[in-house]
Amino acid sequence: MSGDLLSRDELISGYETMRTIREFEERVHKEFASGDIPGAVHLYAGQEAVAAGVCGVLADDDYIASTHRGHGHAIAKACDLSAMVLELYGKAGGLCGGKGGSMHIADFDRGMLGANGVAAGGVPLACGAALSAKVRRSGQVAVAFVGDGGANQGVFLESLVLAVVWELPCVFVVEDNGYAQSTGSRFHLAGRKVAERAAALGMPAEVADGYDFAAVRSAAARSVARARGGEGPSLIECTAHRFFGHMEGWDQQAYRGEREVEKLRDSLDCIRLLVAKLSAGDTGATTAPTELASIDRAVAARVDAAFAGVSGAADPEPGELLTDVYVSY
Repeated sequence: MSGDLLSRDELISGYETMRTIREFEERVHKEFASGDIPGAVHLYAGQEAVAAGVCGVLADDDYIASTHRGHGHAIAKACDLSAMVLELYGKAGGLCGGKGGSMHIADFDRGMLGANGVAAGGVPLACGAALSAKVRRSGQVAVAFVGDGGANQGVFLESLVLAVVWELPCVFVVEDNGYAQSTGSRFHLAGRKVAERAAALGMPAEVADGYDFAAVRSAAARSVARARGGEGPSLIECTAHRFFGHMEGWDQQAYRGEREVEKLRDSLDCIRLLVAKLSAGDTGATTAPTELASIDRAVAARVDAAFAGVSGAADPEPGELLTDVYVSY
């Protein structure tokens, strides 16, 4: 496995996080089809190694700014599953009071600054959090997740420049999932490697295999340590294709190749790849299938409990429409 050799506890922790994201997203896929979840939903299945690898090296009070495909990032940052489900359904008790939905899940107590319906919209927010940490000398780090499509937004380059000039404790994580909605990254990414853009600004950048949890975690550990040590920003570029369409209930995926998703699930499933490494002892820490099966059962039970809690949950009170806004009425 590429990357530094991780401890058994680190690998098992990563596996549990990845399994939780996968179980959650597969369940959301089924529940959305029933028509009960309102709004737009973008699933993260297939990219779990990136969120788990990056967030696995962050402290509880570090910050992350997410994308419209934010469930995986929120789970990896230990946001409460039950409150996430309530938010998806627009119910009181959701992480944002049921007023944000899938694309606007936030949990400031966990350093999750929010999913964002604007491509690259969370990137400057991470810069702001990093500037706050630097001014306060808190030692905190901010991570900005952005997709391959978002990396073409002007605010992305502006944020890179700002982070370099101000030497911000910020890590930019580019998740190339193959498509900016339906346009392949081989068509829309000029120069093909976003890491080269960062290098042109003098920002340390590296490419990590987005299907390889250990590779992502090792790259993230280096970048986060650099930021926390006052050495400024870094960029990590990861390729990990999504298993579902751009958005639930909308995308027929006619732009994908024949049996593309089936091939991804068969050969490039980050969870199956990690299981194979663990079972074979290639990581230096052999794990019995029974232990992984036990984790799977526990994860499934937690996800079931989170979704069971939405049954009969109350809607937000009408007066809640007038809270969490900038103007008092």
